[in-house]
Amino acid sequence: MRNLLVLILSFSFAVCTAQSVVSPDQFLGYKLGAHYTPYHQVASYFKIVAAASSRMKLESYGKTNEGRELLYAVVTSEQNIKNIESVRKNYMSMSGMEDGKSSGNPEMPVVIWLSYNVHGNEASSTEVSMKVLYELVTRNDSQMLEWLKHTVIIIDPCLNPDGRDRYVNWFNQMQGVKANPVPSAREHDEPWPGGRVNHYYFDLNRDWAWQTQVESEARSVIYHQWMPAIHCDFHEQGVDAPYYFAPAAEPFHEVITPWQRSLQQTIGKNHASYFDKNGWLYFTREIFDLFYPSYGDTYPMYNGSIGMTYEQAGHSTSGVAVNVDNDVLTLTDRIEHHYTTSMSTIEVAAYNATKINQEYQRYFDDLIKNGSGTYKSYIIDGLDRHKLESLTELLNKNHIAYSMAKPGIKTKGFHYFTGSEENYTTKNGDIIISTQQSEGAIARVLLEPKSKLSDSVTYDITAWSLPYVYGVDAWASRDKIEGAAHLLPVIQQDADTTAYANLIEYQHFESGVLLAQLLQEDIAVKISEKDFAYNGHQFRKGTLIILK
Repeated sequence: MRNLLVLILSFSFAVCTAQSVVSPDQFLGYKLGAHYTPYHQVASYFKIVAAASSRMKLESYGKTNEGRELLYAVVTSEQNIKNIESVRKNYMSMSGMEDGKSSGNPEMPVVIWLSYNVHGNEASSTEVSMKVLYELVTRNDSQMLEWLKHTVIIIDPCLNPDGRDRYVNWFNQMQGVKANPVPSAREHDEPWPGGRVNHYYFDLNRDWAWQTQVESEARSVIYHQWMPAIHCDFHEQGVDAPYYFAPAAEPFHEVITPWQRSLQQTIGKNHASYFDKNGWLYFTREIFDLFYPSYGDTYPMYNGSIGMTYEQAGHSTSGVAVNVDNDVLTLTDRIEHHYTTSMSTIEVAAYNATKINQEYQRYFDDLIKNGSGTYKSYIIDGLDRHKLESLTELLNKNHIAYSMAKPGIKTKGFHYFTGSEENYTTKNGDIIISTQQSEGAIARVLLEPKSKLSDSVTYDITAWSLPYVYGVDAWASRDKIEGAAHLLPVIQQDADTTAYANLIEYQHFESGVLLAQLLQEDIAVKISEKDFAYNGHQFRKGTLIILK
């Protein structure tokens, strides 16, 4: 009787909690899909749900260039929420990110990350995020309770708030009382620069690895604190395209494992069952490959996750309704399709949680023990400290471990700038990057001299090897080379106050930063128009000259 009373009280509390959470329609004052929602209202909705629900936590992870708050929600069962830090630390243990050893408990919940609206004018998915959140925190059926028991779902409602609001504000100004579905109507012709890009007109879905933008850099910090097992990136494509979901097209980078391919297929088949039931068109394997390392699917893949892109027909030309092939594609349709793949992903993860976690742990254990690919170590010449600092800054952002080389170690490796195998002896200032680490796969992808293409037709660029990008001399070695400390010495150079002038060679990105700072301080800067020599040193044209 006592247990029954506790069960009744618990059920009553859950029902009351669900009833106290307002739906998106109630909060917005219109049916989801009738209009595009400005970002501040989306953020407000997530905040009121967080205040009312015991199934979620809401965190801020930064601000955009235009001051909009970046948010992510963590949603799971009430019991898991109470122990959420243990779940997070368990993933850190399984990935070996904290101590370099893969351990942890695969019986704990699986972590899924849903990223919505990285391209601001592919705007349906932020609307979807509100629907997904509401369903997860209010449904009390046995299926949902089982899902939440075995999963932790991270929801980022909008990766690009500045771009989204640029599009949404424009569209809401163009739309009449009723949507005009005629494709030639003004509301289907978004002007330049459009909402795809962020404040600085940068494509954030090309910035996962490089982290040149504040949104990407802030998100990467949180991403590496969770290291999810599944990551989904929600997009939109042309208005006449069927829905796309994984498995992806070739080429797959060699670093992607058979297990990662297999789970993509399993999740894709589950999506297909729902799309078949509803008579919705879809395709797989035709366009979107897994090669270039800085997408929202490949970057998670190279960090041990199952990364997937989902593409809904729509984009900025669709508005909230558009005529397509004697039919009308509505924002409501687009929301429903993205919602279905969101929930289908959670379903597959919940019913395969232990298996996913076991394979996830095996992935990192193999990396730490065996490394990735032919080359076990990458040696970066430390002669140019400025370039080396720029390179190691990128390694730090991607949590790729490196160490200072012990001088005098003899090895043989591929020399990037001659293209041949050569002997090399390490010296003071060199750094060593080993693939025998948790981030060994992404280290290999970013550093390998030449990536192997299984198919010559790719969606994006095919060359990004960091030694070439940064112009540093480097060797790729098949040997495991032990390094020393993991810190680079600080470069500090005091100005000579007795000098007639200071000469600064314009050879690095930092040179441009320094020039901008000098000009902001109204310091006159001259530039040499020819190569010249001074005090035994050759200076190239373009050298900055600052007179005393």
